[in-house]
Amino acid sequence: MAVSEDPRVALGRRLFFDTRLSGDGSLSCASCHEPRKRFSDGRAVAVGRGQGRLKRNTPALLNLEARGPYFWDGRAATLEEQALLPLTDPQEMARDLASLERELAVDPEYAARFQEAFGALGVTRDTLASALAAFERTLVSTGSRYDRYLEGDRSALTAEEVRGLGIFTGKGECTTCHGGPLLTDNGFHNIGVAGDDPGRFEAEPTPRATFKTPSLREVARTAPYFHDGSAATLEDVIEHYARGGEPLAKGARDIHPLHLSASEKRELAAFLRSLDGVEAGLPLTNLSGAEP
Repeated sequence: MAVSEDPRVALGRRLFFDTRLSGDGSLSCASCHEPRKRFSDGRAVAVGRGQGRLKRNTPALLNLEARGPYFWDGRAATLEEQALLPLTDPQEMARDLASLERELAVDPEYAARFQEAFGALGVTRDTLASALAAFERTLVSTGSRYDRYLEGDRSALTAEEVRGLGIFTGKGECTTCHGGPLLTDNGFHNIGVAGDDPGRFEAEPTPRATFKTPSLREVARTAPYFHDGSAATLEDVIEHYARGGEPLAKGARDIHPLHLSASEKRELAAFLRSLDGVEAGLPLTNLSGAEP
């Protein structure tokens, strides 16, 4: 499916792949949010400026509308705010926005695109954020086999996957946090992952070690898992939940041991793999440059 011709979306798309958005010209948004990896990067934790390792896993940028607040700690209330924070973070893209505004304003093509998209407002940090967010809103995964099953196609899931769905909604208690159309409650929970990361507490005074519930759409294609990327596979995730988290995890956790059998774990993993969908809004080919 072709990207919308809305000028704000087209501008945001170009910006997303442009390495000029980083201070040293080495990184674009797509450096960590790769289209072929469902707009994640496949690493345990993200890599920022100078190939420095960051402390958290890169979230997939899919189905972001109405998913706020954003980031693992929820520090961005809107997509527009989310779009700018990595640009200015000294460990990520380390870009000075004032200099970026000036650079884009004197670029004839960008000046024309901002004029088309925003009129007299031109190039500002607000219009930059608006364009990036407009593009991000087009990145949607839909049409999974699970969706077809819910729509009445009982052949869409195998018998094993149907049993896994029963565990997902029943004994596994997965829908406590992963319910609704996007399979997330958009909340913050302590799921017993070991480490010193304070999570949501960094953004506002809440219990330590709580993190944003990710959507499970495309979950089989967006490994590794958890805020620190410590679970390499879906099977690792299920084992983690089955035992109620890590013994050395800090804070009051929101999960407990599930006592799943080996067959139940296999069935649950099979169901989770049915959540892969079809990405709308962006082709997954010819994405090597700023203007695919």
